[in-house]
Amino acid sequence: MATVNMDRLLHACVTQGASDIHLVTGRPPILRVDGRLRSLETKVLEPDDTMALMKSITPDRNQQEIQEEGGTDFGFAYADKGRFRVSIFRQRGDISLVLRLIPSKIMTFEEIGLPKICSALCRRPRGLFLVTGPTGCGKTTTLATMVNYINENFDRHIITIEEPIEYYHSHKKSIVNQRAVGTDVPSFGEALRRVLRMDPDVILVGELRDLETIESAVRAAETGHLVFSTVHTTSAAGTITRLIDVFPVDQQEQIRIQLSSNLIAVLSQVLCPLAAGRGRIAAYEFMVVTPAISNLIRENKTYRIDSSIQTGKKLGMQLLDEHLWRLYDTGMVALEEMIDKSRQPGALQDKAMEKMSAMKGRAKAKRKEKAKEMEDIGPILRA
Repeated sequence: MATVNMDRLLHACVTQGASDIHLVTGRPPILRVDGRLRSLETKVLEPDDTMALMKSITPDRNQQEIQEEGGTDFGFAYADKGRFRVSIFRQRGDISLVLRLIPSKIMTFEEIGLPKICSALCRRPRGLFLVTGPTGCGKTTTLATMVNYINENFDRHIITIEEPIEYYHSHKKSIVNQRAVGTDVPSFGEALRRVLRMDPDVILVGELRDLETIESAVRAAETGHLVFSTVHTTSAAGTITRLIDVFPVDQQEQIRIQLSSNLIAVLSQVLCPLAAGRGRIAAYEFMVVTPAISNLIRENKTYRIDSSIQTGKKLGMQLLDEHLWRLYDTGMVALEEMIDKSRQPGALQDKAMEKMSAMKGRAKAKRKEKAKEMEDIGPILRA
């Protein structure tokens, strides 16, 4: 029997505002709070502890998968406080667990700081909308916000295909069917092969991870559906290049044409700890596919997309480094955080140094002005 109680760990995660729980042999339980790892003041976990903790939450089917495959993923609800996405794996013969907290409350566009044009894009009848970024940057939360917006405002049939299901959506104005890969359907490929027979309006695919899934998602967008998905890339232009590079050389021109016609937007995001203390804020790169950008994709000139984003500010477009600079300039994130998350750290560092130099110059000028003022009134005071 485990001496560390799983229910207490879940409670601590929720009450301390953590995003993840790490349970590994040789360390006490660890929470990730605002992106940083913090050990709990409890016993160091032994192999029997992690095994017992695993068994306390893992369904029999998933325990069997650990035995056969060395790992498993699933989700479960923790009372009404939220859901956890669980990854269990073997390492050096012992069991390790990572539990990601999926909050029960779905945030609004305003709360997560999404560009206003996102709501207009969610009304589109067809197209491919990609949310990209590194692991743990909030892609799932952003997608859940978009799906919830459609669910609350339009009569649509929404189908989500995820591994595992993270945010649960109840039926509102729309009908929402959520399929878990591994439980409801054996694979993403199989789910996407069948989804077009289910009369969907909106399809959410958890991740575009291979050629078959990308091909199916693009085809679904092409045939009159609004498709949302994620990719592990860090820029809009890089996302397009990544999708095209998955295909064999003789198919790349065809996928470029398909993407130029069906891609409607790419939102790349990172999460930054707030300089003032607790909490994190998202920084975004946002690209809406205009006719000019569509031509660049078709002509294989993705290296020019950044320039088009810079000139598309009236549509809400922005580069990641532009948003990071605004967050730093207004004091919301620290200099080191801006540099760490930026695409061109050298350029931003130079810009920050120029700002500091200018501030020092202004402060020096102000001091000189004050000294001169004192010199001028000195004789008057002595008189």
